[in-house]
Amino acid sequence: MLTEAILTTAEREAVESVPTGLFIDGRTRETARTLPVLDPATGARLCEVADAGPEDGLAALDAAAAAQADWARTAPRARSEILMRAHRLLLDDTDRLALIATLEMGKPLAEARGEITYAAEFFRWFAEEAVRLDGGYMPAPGGGARFLVTRQPVGPSLLITPWNFPMAMGARKIGPALAAGCTSVIKPAEQTPLCTLALAQILHQAGVPAGVVNVVTTSDPGAVMTPLIHDPRSRKLSFTGSTAVGKKLLEQCARTVMRTSMELGGNAPFLVFDDADLDAAVEGALAAKMRNIGQACTAANRFFVQRGVLDEFAERLAARMGELPLGRGTEPGVVVGPLIDSDAVAKVTELVADARARGARVLLGGDPLDGPGHFYPATVLVDVPDEAQICHTEVFGPVASIASFDTEEEAVERANDTPYGLVSYVYTEGLRRGLRICEALDTGMVGLNQGVVSNPAAPFGGVKESGLGREGGLVGIDEFLEIKYIGVPL
Repeated sequence: MLTEAILTTAEREAVESVPTGLFIDGRTRETARTLPVLDPATGARLCEVADAGPEDGLAALDAAAAAQADWARTAPRARSEILMRAHRLLLDDTDRLALIATLEMGKPLAEARGEITYAAEFFRWFAEEAVRLDGGYMPAPGGGARFLVTRQPVGPSLLITPWNFPMAMGARKIGPALAAGCTSVIKPAEQTPLCTLALAQILHQAGVPAGVVNVVTTSDPGAVMTPLIHDPRSRKLSFTGSTAVGKKLLEQCARTVMRTSMELGGNAPFLVFDDADLDAAVEGALAAKMRNIGQACTAANRFFVQRGVLDEFAERLAARMGELPLGRGTEPGVVVGPLIDSDAVAKVTELVADARARGARVLLGGDPLDGPGHFYPATVLVDVPDEAQICHTEVFGPVASIASFDTEEEAVERANDTPYGLVSYVYTEGLRRGLRICEALDTGMVGLNQGVVSNPAAPFGGVKESGLGREGGLVGIDEFLEIKYIGVPL
């Protein structure tokens, strides 16, 4: 039986400030069933939110489809100004929204505040892009006609967001959809519905018309979303989550040849060469590994360090990770919060145990913690063999897995030895070497001498089984636009 969370007044007020019904056609819609929202630091219940069924999902799509034509006709400048208001409202409400994110997801408050700023920047970026939707005009090569090229909104869009960055991932999908002139139905992760409901509240305040943005929270996403995916009125699916689920969704989308973009799993390599600035490499590794408690698709999973600097790098990284305070994200100074749930702890525990059984040495941590909540300590493993499960699985936890290499060729070959290709990190002071390695790595993004690559102004996405399409940057809005060619005879 779930226990009720013991909250401070500010925490209780933050939770109670979020409407807990579905958000459909500009109004709150209650359901007969509810689902609990839990605090991962204690396992206790924060509140209950509406638990949608298939009929609620169809009602949300009905609203989005009905609002599509009017929203598509809305002037780009008007759409831009709504997004700019949403940007300002998010920033003005940072403290409340960050507290909500910390309570339901677990990340430290400082990181949650950073996420709100990051989310707001997507609204500002796509507000600026909304008024820059261009086209083309050219004479036919054979003469006698002109070609006009225009871009139009793809139509009602289904947006499925993850629990690890619930506010930012919502903004990263909603922002370009609104800017392009698309309505949407958003299905947030079951673990973190409050952030998305709060985001819908902000967008409503900013002036988004009824039906343009709809939110469906559910404990049964298959039953709710599958009919929407199969409905011909849905013309776009944007999903962030695991590769396994992404593959199933792609199969479902094939039924109506629905436009898709997929930001899927990662298995990021982090390469440190013997000419690297080790101070910078250690700090970059800390950022790439420990951001969001390691629960990020961009998190460094596999550290490959050139043999001559391996011992020093590993010892310095272990020392820095060992300094990071662990606890509930609302506590002052905490840097490492809880994992999202007990399954996450069990997975990390199993991966570390397997690596140790195969010969890996533990420099730091290595064992789950007793007590309430879903905590796992910062852990550093060295001499991890390539056959260890941790080398082939997205860890999603605060574990750094380190192995050595001797040559550039070996480093690149081992880094690319994965079906994933989201992001990689390279530390070297050699310009030519850096460019060679970056071009040889099979990933959609590379951090060269930096441990964080995410930025609303940059195209985010991967290759191979890490996904399709890009979010953010100049191309992010293209995912929600169709190109139309008009031939005009003279």
